[in-house]
Amino acid sequence: MTAPTVVVHRDAELLVQAVAARLITKLVDAQAAHGDASVVLTGGTAGIATLRAVAESPACGAVDWPALSVLWGDERFLPPGDPDRNETQARSALLDHVPVDPARVFPMPAAVGGLTPEDAAAQYAETLAAETAKRAHSGAPVFDVLLLGVGPDGHVASLFPEHPALHDDRPVVGVRGAPKPPPNRVSLSMPVIRSADEVWLVVAGAEKAPAVRMALEGSGPVQLPAAGVRAERATRWLLDRAAASELPADLARVASP
Repeated sequence: MTAPTVVVHRDAELLVQAVAARLITKLVDAQAAHGDASVVLTGGTAGIATLRAVAESPACGAVDWPALSVLWGDERFLPPGDPDRNETQARSALLDHVPVDPARVFPMPAAVGGLTPEDAAAQYAETLAAETAKRAHSGAPVFDVLLLGVGPDGHVASLFPEHPALHDDRPVVGVRGAPKPPPNRVSLSMPVIRSADEVWLVVAGAEKAPAVRMALEGSGPVQLPAAGVRAERATRWLLDRAAASELPADLARVASP
């Protein structure tokens, strides 16, 4: 597991553009190294804006989109096509605009029929296991890059402070009673998040600054799940100046004047 690095950009717009450029480069490099790539997407304002910026980038075509596997770190357990689903937003922002292979896009199950969040989690765990086995056979990392947002309360994916899901060691967990709507969700567990080659926590806004500071100053991961995020090779906190406003000067590298 790696110690985090912290990079600060001037504002949210520049942060999004920088993360989009970084993501394109990461995917291209991964495909050059082992023939394909995998990315785990997040939702949220900055996360979806980043996907939109990738679609709009002049370098977007450098990615071999049919050779990319797309997964999600968490999902709101809502009906298919609901505008609040991370999948719906990601398709609108990026996936509908690039030639991804539909067979390599793995959304988390939606709320249909009598399906429960626990059922959806079990189904996605099977999907994850199959995809992970393919990656392991090729010698590639489980995930090349996993994107996360961070809530003002320090939650990541749909793992909330003090929530029972934090203690669940299954790869994918059903979340009930989330403290923000909707209450029912599906999320990768923390051990699976930590299995990624790189994890990028993309955070913008002054309301996130206390959580960013506490996470990077060593708060407990049960009280502040973001504090428990570590990747296999690189853990990157990519912040705008507002989100970094409570950090000590020696902790962050300023990338944008």
